[in-house]
Amino acid sequence: MIPRYTRPEMARIWEPENRFRIWLEIETLACEAQADLGVIPKEAVKVIREKGNFDIARIDEIEAEVKHDVIAFLTSVAEYVGPEARFIHQGMTSSDVLDTCLSVQLVQAADELLADLDMVLDSIRMRALEHKDTVCMGRSHGIHAEPVTFGLKLATWYAEMKRNRIRLEAARENIATGAISGAVGTFANINPKVEEYVCRQLGLKPEPVSTQVIPRDRHAEYFCTLAIIASSLERIAVEVRHLQRTEVLEAEEFFSKGQKGSSAMPHKRNPILSENLTGLARLVRGYCIPALENVALWHERDISHSSVERNIAPDATVTLDFALRRLNGLIKNLVVYPANMLKNLNQMKGLVFSQKILLDLTQAGVSREDAYRLVQHNAMKVWEQGKDFQEELLADPEVVGALGEAKIRESFDLSYHLKHVDTIFQRVFEG
Repeated sequence: MIPRYTRPEMARIWEPENRFRIWLEIETLACEAQADLGVIPKEAVKVIREKGNFDIARIDEIEAEVKHDVIAFLTSVAEYVGPEARFIHQGMTSSDVLDTCLSVQLVQAADELLADLDMVLDSIRMRALEHKDTVCMGRSHGIHAEPVTFGLKLATWYAEMKRNRIRLEAARENIATGAISGAVGTFANINPKVEEYVCRQLGLKPEPVSTQVIPRDRHAEYFCTLAIIASSLERIAVEVRHLQRTEVLEAEEFFSKGQKGSSAMPHKRNPILSENLTGLARLVRGYCIPALENVALWHERDISHSSVERNIAPDATVTLDFALRRLNGLIKNLVVYPANMLKNLNQMKGLVFSQKILLDLTQAGVSREDAYRLVQHNAMKVWEQGKDFQEELLADPEVVGALGEAKIRESFDLSYHLKHVDTIFQRVFEG
């Protein structure tokens, strides 16, 4: 990912230094286990642990000749260790190192993303409680529907992100497996106890059947989980973009001092963060298909997945990490306009209470068909002639005859729509 959308904390996970350091630890741990089993001398393990190191430039130089990254790495390590290096990689295959390392890196990345989600959840919760009773217009199909509160909008975001956290925890758990099983995964040249030891020391579980590679359904689940989180992130971003439209202006991104919105139009205050988040979400979702296609490898192993993962693993995690941090700042600093929310709610002159009148009429003995006809007839006058809905109902003898004036006026009470907000908040934030 380009530096513009990269946080150093996540980028560090995918840098060569971290990758090769994990490789070296895997190889050294395997040697320790082999020594405990009497396969290699314990004195050799002590030398490997003390002298084991690598030179990234040297690895690149060797790889340019041998065209094999693990062999290049092992050659560089051997130049530091000396004769005892002959015991390194005993009975192992490249995938033992590569796949186990990738699992460690994906776990490290998941931990960063879980911390990001916790920050986002805290910020959403804070703003939701702040605006629990801030009345605004609920919309379906982009059209005024019935009143909600801005806090309820935020509560839906919170509940969704909480589900995403659970999803990511599960994906982290399922990707946290290692394989030290040798060629085609049969343990023919290495004891399964080596795998158990290495995995235990790295905080992983042994892959039950690795076939030389860890099955890629685990990785597909991981990247699809990131894509779901990105989609939730975009849902929030799109809502903010709609709310910031000039005709709506119920909320907007914070516009800092000295910020400029347009090179041509000095008046502009554009939702650039939300639009950026929408674009980043598209990228993360785009990594799903290649991850799913990686599941079907030839026989016990091929490397068609390798080039894919070298790209999508850093890019997907780096992008989502940046996006979640950006979303957190957007929510914390979001400017909310309650007065505009009320103004928009009243824009259609009471139409938002149409369902309550419909239900009142059915409760009063009017058939649903006739009730719908009466309410819609008066509602269309508001749409087409700019009339006031309540006044039209009070002037309709059929409606007044069924309900009476007092009942009609009573049905235009906002509190009717908001009476269960506390219950919903208890479910979301205390459940």
